[in-house]
Amino acid sequence: MRIMGIDYGDSRIGIAVSDPFGWTAQGVETINSKGSEGKVLDRIIELIKQYNVEKIVVGYPRNMNGTIGPRAEKTDQFIKLLSARTDIDIIRWDERLSSVAANRTMHEIGTKTAKKKAIVDQIAACYILQGYLDSIKN
Repeated sequence: MRIMGIDYGDSRIGIAVSDPFGWTAQGVETINSKGSEGKVLDRIIELIKQYNVEKIVVGYPRNMNGTIGPRAEKTDQFIKLLSARTDIDIIRWDERLSSVAANRTMHEIGTKTAKKKAIVDQIAACYILQGYLDSIKN
């Protein structure tokens, strides 16, 4: 069973997919989310079909104190639109600090600034998905 991880953002959406055994997350794509929501959702549906995804984990951006703010409300809207297009189970996963961890990883491996925007969201999606995968193993 493959699981998709999504790091939803205003400008870009990072996509990761698990291996067929559900052990590890791999970055797949960064979708430019500026423009048509329909095209963004169409691309996600294409990836779901391409990878035979059976579950989706969406990073849910809670505030550091655990409350829900404007960013989480936007994510809820995205989840609502996505769930209208697919009957796959969608899980909200606490993503606090996933983007911070992704940026730190890129810094540690020496990724040039110009390339960071292209991959930071994929790496964040990997952190989100890997966190979920690790939790279901235990």
